[in-house]
Amino acid sequence: MPRIVSVGAAQLGPIALKESRAEVVERLVALMRQAKGHGCDLVVFPELALTTFFPRWYFEHQEEIDAFFERQMPGHDTRKLFDTARELGIGFYLGYAELVEQEGRLRRFNTSILVDKAGSIVGKYRKIHLPGHHEHEPWRAFQHLEKRYFERGDLGFPVYRAFGGLMGMAICNDRRWPETYRVMGLQGVEMVLLGYNTPVHNPPAPEHDALSNFHNSLVMQSGAYQNGTWVVGVAKAGREEGVDQIGNSIIVAPSGEIVAACSTLGDELAIARCDLDLTRSYKSTTFNFARHREPDQYRMIVERKGAEPPPEA
Repeated sequence: MPRIVSVGAAQLGPIALKESRAEVVERLVALMRQAKGHGCDLVVFPELALTTFFPRWYFEHQEEIDAFFERQMPGHDTRKLFDTARELGIGFYLGYAELVEQEGRLRRFNTSILVDKAGSIVGKYRKIHLPGHHEHEPWRAFQHLEKRYFERGDLGFPVYRAFGGLMGMAICNDRRWPETYRVMGLQGVEMVLLGYNTPVHNPPAPEHDALSNFHNSLVMQSGAYQNGTWVVGVAKAGREEGVDQIGNSIIVAPSGEIVAACSTLGDELAIARCDLDLTRSYKSTTFNFARHREPDQYRMIVERKGAEPPPEA
């Protein structure tokens, strides 16, 4: 019998800087109810789904930054998401800014969680590939200060047993790195849930702007195919506080084919019935890791961080 997980890719339109958590949660709940009406088991929301994408601003005072972070999950405003999950019998993936006290100090992560149909958190991931820059760069049309506001994630790329399969998570820039998918692929992952906020304009490399949607689809399709897994990529889209974001939320099959996609730049739901057993033909043939991988030949991948050309003759 096939293992079907009906997934709703719940894209969000812009979130204003002054929009409250409670207002945003109402939008998320509305998408959850739509998804349930279409028979979905799981809803996937974007990265930093509860607020505007605040790393685009330089803030001088830490209390201004911390206003965007969640100190507990669920909290006062987000509890309604968990209550709705239990009421409807539907799970969700949620990206948010996490502030936590660990080892006697406050730590800040770009985080996602996986919540089951009973409203219980069954998995957590903290973003590892932080893009952007650390110092104030006022020459930019907008900032991208993730390296300043967040620490690198410390949980690795775990895979969780949930929704009848093996589920993994990633966030935004993680999707561009093949290691993200491969580490989860080596744990047998069958579905990768991935939220993102990606601007159309890339200030350091404007020549890439026209290729934003192409590159977005490319990395998720290749990650899906090369690891025999479903990938659900969900965006914050539209013109948010003067910055255009690409949207282009998609659901990708283990074949690398896009099977569902959002077509607007607003709040929208793309739905697919995902048969987790479709992963098996790829995991047992072309990408049978146990049969075909040669890890002793890949040592440079983990031993070297940056590129170094061979010496000149």
